[in-house]
Amino acid sequence: MASPLQCLVHDDGRYQKSFELFLERSSEHQAMRDFILNTLPDIVASVGNGKSQLNVIGVGSGAGKIDLEMISQLRLKHPGVLVDNEVVEPSSQQLHNYKVMVNQKPDLDYIKFTWNKMTASEFEEQWRQNNITKKADFIHMVQVLYYVKDPGATINFFQSLLDKNGKLLILLVSGDSGWGKLWETFRSQLCNTEISQCVTTADIKSLLDARRVPYKSYELQSHMDITECFTDGDETGELMLDFLTEVLHFSKTASPELRQGVLRLLRDPQCSLEKEGRVLFNNNLGVIVVDALS
Repeated sequence: MASPLQCLVHDDGRYQKSFELFLERSSEHQAMRDFILNTLPDIVASVGNGKSQLNVIGVGSGAGKIDLEMISQLRLKHPGVLVDNEVVEPSSQQLHNYKVMVNQKPDLDYIKFTWNKMTASEFEEQWRQNNITKKADFIHMVQVLYYVKDPGATINFFQSLLDKNGKLLILLVSGDSGWGKLWETFRSQLCNTEISQCVTTADIKSLLDARRVPYKSYELQSHMDITECFTDGDETGELMLDFLTEVLHFSKTASPELRQGVLRLLRDPQCSLEKEGRVLFNNNLGVIVVDALS
């Protein structure tokens, strides 16, 4: 049964505010950067296979920092190539931030940007309606599969766009993270399946295993300081609770029983550790890499 609570994504302003707070309080982007610098180069070494242009699709590109870091590593592995970069991002603010950053970097003249202000599902619909035949060499989906109705179908679609030697990179929270335990416990109350899916890498691996789709997986260590979540009325804590639960104004709209249950679990050793008076939530990430259809 769908949750009666309102999903945080309905209020883009509050979502962006809570997301920025999450980035400040978590080591997620550092974990991703370490992966991009140390592991991604080997993953993308074979894409393109000598092409002079590589087609890239960034799904859920946000403000573009991670996108451009991935493209930088791609080009280090394939010096001199041109990059056709399809940016897919539904947030006007994030897309604006991305464009501003690009305009401030004159050295990106080797990248052609196509801006798509839309969700992954809208992009898929547009692609099908226009009968586009272009193939992609590298597609990355960072924290996207929570916001599609059918994660398996979305993976199938983007995998079908891969050219020979192409790679599809999916990043989600790990099944072994605090998120995994939170969603396992409160999935029916927190997840509005019309908007957000409480999926982790464990769910996606099970799906791919059932379909006998080969993949490689990687674990990234990350944490988030959620100490203020346990102080009643603290605005920082309220924003973090909204982000953790994906519920708009969670503390005000959730039942007292649900709120108490979520706070109890968030502090449980299964989800967090306490260090020097701070509560550090397990924000471990997982990366799944899928090859082109054979």
